[in-house]
Amino acid sequence: MVSFEQFKEMEIKIGKVLEVEDVEGADRLYILTVDIGEETRKIVAGIKLWYSREDLVGKNVIVLANLQPRVIRGVESNGMVLATFNEDKFSVLTTDRDVPPGSRVS
Repeated sequence: MVSFEQFKEMEIKIGKVLEVEDVEGADRLYILTVDIGEETRKIVAGIKLWYSREDLVGKNVIVLANLQPRVIRGVESNGMVLATFNEDKFSVLTTDRDVPPGSRVS
């Protein structure tokens, strides 16, 4: 269990996927260039098995923006795109309306 105060420390924002690149030598990873309002970030995401690049460009996604950076396959990832996986179904979390990049999730 996390406290409400701990939850409030998490920066969960709407991001708009601007570009999608392959990670060299990785069959499950993409490098997403994501607009999160005040800046653009590179985020490495293991979603290649379920989404084509064309499916992702222009999509609003939910991003954990204040996650400590991590180097994955030589690429620095600055955030996490939230998704769900249950049995054989995978889905990136999105918005049901057009929401401006950088909007906070609360």
